[in-house]
Amino acid sequence: MVTLVVATTTDPASFGPASALSAMGNWKPGVSFQGIRSKVNGEVRLLEHDKGIVEEDHLDNRWEEVTGEVVEEIIFLSKHTAVSNRPALTIHPIGVPHLKEGDVPPQGGKPGWAAVPSPRMTPWLILLKKLAQSHNLVPEFEITLEATHHGPVTNKPTMFVEIGSTIECWKRQDAAQVVARLVWEGLGIGGGEAVGNWNSMSGNKKVLLGIGGDPGQSKGETKSKDIGGTWKQAIKAAYDATNEGFPGGEIIAHLDHKSFKGWQKKAIMEYLDEQNIKIGKPGDFY
Repeated sequence: MVTLVVATTTDPASFGPASALSAMGNWKPGVSFQGIRSKVNGEVRLLEHDKGIVEEDHLDNRWEEVTGEVVEEIIFLSKHTAVSNRPALTIHPIGVPHLKEGDVPPQGGKPGWAAVPSPRMTPWLILLKKLAQSHNLVPEFEITLEATHHGPVTNKPTMFVEIGSTIECWKRQDAAQVVARLVWEGLGIGGGEAVGNWNSMSGNKKVLLGIGGDPGQSKGETKSKDIGGTWKQAIKAAYDATNEGFPGGEIIAHLDHKSFKGWQKKAIMEYLDEQNIKIGKPGDFY
């Protein structure tokens, strides 16, 4: 079972951390295929290509076909953009579950699809904040989770680790070092224990499924029980992917109150109840 860490030379926020990571420890040359190069360190495979980070679909399946190695998870290194231009280090799952069939995803993925989320995300977010503080990036950099909104298409648990939000930040060597250290320690490459192994956890195994966005119509256009948009499809895709990524976990849906009008929230809560999805809040975790 191997982990793929994927970077691209077209993005300084991707190539920078990958270069810093490859300077740590004893990496050896690995398989090259279809324009993709790799380095090997234990059970980790550092892949590098020259396309946009969201363009290489099914990398996990393609790696397995070429090498015979079973891929356990995929971690993409990438840039983050935001209107605020605030420096940030982010972690997030991927997918475009809100798009309907026939839509063209602007940043990869496939309509109505959500990748299986990596169960490492929350533990890594905690570690990321610790590392960022030790490198004096906080409070300049915001450390945050981000919503899913792009591809590429994957088949194994996936997450993105990103540096934002401007080209000056993308090129920051201190930020690149923090991301590299996150991957190094988070995967236990240096011989330590990896961070965020869901299957080894015991006790409280609750998972928060965040729901936000706009169901797509105003109250005057339709009855609340028939609100339009693809919100049902998006919730189901996100729930199914999360359920697969956290086997045996109790999934709790949390609605972002600021994202919905009262009648929209009521309709969504009724749908969640019909699907036997428990409704809760972050406080249910502690």
